[in-house]
Amino acid sequence: MKKPRKITATSLLVFCLLLCSSVVLAATAASVTHLSGPLAVRKADGSTKSLAIGSKVDEGDTVVTQKRTYARLKFTDGSEVTLKPDTQFKVEQHRYDQANPKNDAASYNLIKGGLRTITGQIGKRGSQDSYQMKTPTATIGIRGTIYDATYCSGDSCGAIKPGLYLAVTDGQVVVTNSAGVQTTIPVVAGQYVYVQSPTTPPVVLPSKPDIPFNPPPSVGSGPKAPEQGPQGGGGASDCVVR
Repeated sequence: MKKPRKITATSLLVFCLLLCSSVVLAATAASVTHLSGPLAVRKADGSTKSLAIGSKVDEGDTVVTQKRTYARLKFTDGSEVTLKPDTQFKVEQHRYDQANPKNDAASYNLIKGGLRTITGQIGKRGSQDSYQMKTPTATIGIRGTIYDATYCSGDSCGAIKPGLYLAVTDGQVVVTNSAGVQTTIPVVAGQYVYVQSPTTPPVVLPSKPDIPFNPPPSVGSGPKAPEQGPQGGGGASDCVVR
């Protein structure tokens, strides 16, 4: 009869490290707090499941709203994101440790559709560059703010041109894309910015674009977007090339 294999201290250590790694990978980034219709999540392993109020959203998850669905997510750093219908929003990275601001990191990807967000502690403490909202045409960084972002393409744009539309309600953001050389433009409260493609520079719009945001009472509208941009503000002199 074979003798039972001895479990060495090294084997136990390796097992514990693997177990801890899986826990970290499955760390919760946010939870669903408000919902008005069907909501799904596509996990990092490719599987898909339905979400409800109280469901958790992890790093690596892509949250998908349906044609008439609005959903609000509350993140562990206190930030909130309200997703519009027909939106795909990926949580690429969300690391928040209240005791260690230097370890903060948030990277999100608005693949399609739109959102309204109130930013939390990430980006307000530690490094301002610890927060990124990626879109197909540009990346949004924050300086502590509330903003709307909508990316549309093809038939989903309706009467507006395809591309990224950004509106700032409070605070300031920076929008960066390649545009041949990296172009960064600051956007302050009351301004609207349009980015057509990854290689065209951000443009400040003279007035509010016609992009509806009408969540039902069960989700709440959140902070209001600015009604009109400042006159004569945010022209070419606001652009910084670096």
